[in-house]
Amino acid sequence: MLNTSFKASCATGDDWQSVASNCLKQIGTEPTNANFGFLYITDTLAPYLQTLLDEFRKETGVSDWVGTVGTGICCSGREIYDEPAAAIMLATLPPDSYRLVPSGISELSDMLRDNQTWISENSVHFGVVHGDPRNNHIAQIIESLSSELDPGFLVGGLTSASDDSLMQQLAGKIAEDGLSGVLFSSVIPVISGLTQGCTPLANKHIITRCDGNILAELDGQPALDVFKEDIGETLANDLSSVAGYIFAGLPVAGSDTGDYLVRNLIGIDPDEKLLAIGDNLENDAAIMFCRRDGATAREDMLRMLGDLGKRAGGQIKAGLYYSCLGRGRNQFGEDSEELKMIRDLLGDFPLVGFFANGEISHNRLYGYTGVLTLFVQ
Repeated sequence: MLNTSFKASCATGDDWQSVASNCLKQIGTEPTNANFGFLYITDTLAPYLQTLLDEFRKETGVSDWVGTVGTGICCSGREIYDEPAAAIMLATLPPDSYRLVPSGISELSDMLRDNQTWISENSVHFGVVHGDPRNNHIAQIIESLSSELDPGFLVGGLTSASDDSLMQQLAGKIAEDGLSGVLFSSVIPVISGLTQGCTPLANKHIITRCDGNILAELDGQPALDVFKEDIGETLANDLSSVAGYIFAGLPVAGSDTGDYLVRNLIGIDPDEKLLAIGDNLENDAAIMFCRRDGATAREDMLRMLGDLGKRAGGQIKAGLYYSCLGRGRNQFGEDSEELKMIRDLLGDFPLVGFFANGEISHNRLYGYTGVLTLFVQ
């Protein structure tokens, strides 16, 4: 197996200059053969993304970078919010082992066409990607790219920022609106896991009448009646209290691990007994209702980490973590509890990532999940 190596740093500061300086000091002055980099910054620094990119390129000699902006970023055992901060990871990868994924449908199509031989001969089935949540077709683009890699397994997340004008990605150059990132060949071994932040309230139901994202009937009964029964009398008597607490869960067809996509409840019509869900629905499809649950989220996080630990066999080189912006401090506590769990159970290895507006795993866009990817021996 060809050798790979990783070095990471994560730092705060008063401005972009001090953040960059602190990151570079942590990386150290020891010579490196790094040829690739990941860069995640808090949205406070988004206006300076190009400047930071130029600085890191100059000081590290690495020209190829991917990354994005987040309302929070993370590194080994640490989460950072609400202040200027950056997390970088330098990777020394085998020659010809990756290709950047440009943003834009035509640009992506051109890249896939131009690299068809490379993808085939190098068994390219894995990519790290970042998407723009303002693009209404982003879920379909993710599914399409995964299909093109036949089969493709993608990980990543959607940019998150306090201002729509700060939704920037990085894939060699700054991009917006689409999906961008990097594809890796099979000479770079990885493993990945997903953890849910919600727990189902009851059994699955079958959608017997819907229109677009409007849910009218479940199991042949008015949707709101079934919803009330699942959530219990206390919540049913105060439907205004379910916002941000109760969600719809759409089971992933064919999943052998019970995966489901969490979608927001965006409206309730008590007169017509209708529910509005944050995704398009189909008759005869399964659906369930779930709640945000800190205790269950912690248990499932430990389950994922235990599974990845067994699969890695102590051979972890580095990691990428993409977690929902509704997790982190909002679900586990203010003291970087989510990232500390990873460090405490798997070790203190180079790791970077961010808190996303939607998480990507395999060929789907999730919500309220954490996606951990490990580079292994």
